[in-house]
Amino acid sequence: MDLETLLQSSAEAHGHLCPGQVIGVRMAILGCRLIGLTDPTSRDQIKKLLVYVEMDRCAADAVAHVTGVKLGRRSLKFMDFGIMAATFVNLQTGRAFRVLSTEEARELASVYAPEIPGKAPQQLKAYKRMPDPVLFRVEEVRVKLRDVDLPGPTRRKAACVRCGQVVRDGREEDGPDGPLCAHCAGRSYFQKIRDVPDPEAEPVREIQDIPELSGAGIR
Repeated sequence: MDLETLLQSSAEAHGHLCPGQVIGVRMAILGCRLIGLTDPTSRDQIKKLLVYVEMDRCAADAVAHVTGVKLGRRSLKFMDFGIMAATFVNLQTGRAFRVLSTEEARELASVYAPEIPGKAPQQLKAYKRMPDPVLFRVEEVRVKLRDVDLPGPTRRKAACVRCGQVVRDGREEDGPDGPLCAHCAGRSYFQKIRDVPDPEAEPVREIQDIPELSGAGIR
């Protein structure tokens, strides 16, 4: 599909059209072309593609939409680096390219769309017009892929020796007494308050009524 058609369908899936959508759609088009995939969502090509996105922004949704990769299929990998970049891997050939959005593109928006008023509208139009070498920087890379990182059925399971939770796909850590889940190893993103035996019987409570949460900056 052409750029405008992809932008329209991506914006509908994402919720709105913005400069980040343009970057993500064009990033996906370029990345797939570099690794030799012309129709990444087709049945024969989708199994060859792995994509790493380095940001949780509009561009990431656009990349996923154009390529058809998904977290649930394990073909989409999220690396929380805060960088406007994505790496495209052809699993059949092993070739991989990392495509980064250049910071210079922001400054050049007024050059490529001087007739458009307003920062966001100007960037949106300019990012459509810019040639790839201006909008992106490209690196050919090598991605180390473990068997447990690949799409397909679960290849490995390990039970945490502390909480008993099963950890899949080699994400456990080695503890002194055996495998540990990320939470028991001290890498949790939350602080446990209590167990909830029956969620259906749990009363709705306001944050201010929960001593552990009140004043914790949660709104």
